[in-house]
Amino acid sequence: NETNYSELASNLLPAFGETLEMCGIALLLAIILGIPLGVLSYITSKRSICQNRFVNLLVSFILNVIMSTPFVILLVLLLPFTKFVVGTSIGPEAASVPLGIVAIAFYARLVEGNLHGVDKGVIEASVAMGATWFKIVTNVLLPGAFSGMIRGLTVLAVTLVGYSAMA
Repeated sequence: NETNYSELASNLLPAFGETLEMCGIALLLAIILGIPLGVLSYITSKRSICQNRFVNLLVSFILNVIMSTPFVILLVLLLPFTKFVVGTSIGPEAASVPLGIVAIAFYARLVEGNLHGVDKGVIEASVAMGATWFKIVTNVLLPGAFSGMIRGLTVLAVTLVGYSAMA
């Protein structure tokens, strides 16, 4: 019995480290790329500050395809891309590629949803004062949605731990 526990303990620590590595890389990618994608999706939507139907449909289509594809299928579909990016299709670095792509899409949708929750009156007041779209995003929208974005990051982290088991 004791040998089984020692073997389990010797395997558990490296596995825990690999899980942290995979989820950490995916979370970092989600923050770096998911926030801009979520903002882009929000500001190009109907009745927003930079309406652009084509850009909004394109971004929404890409996010919807990634989000609606089961993770195991996405994992297999991305094998050639993973091998191109990382040089291998196995291991924690390779698993970080599909995890990162899912994390980016998932977090972009969460960011977009939180931005929709920002009070429209504050945005209209900023427009009336002559603020540029960049100033509105950086000084009104992101600060207004910040707490929801942090909660979304927590939800994403928990989801990624589950997905990392599949990867």
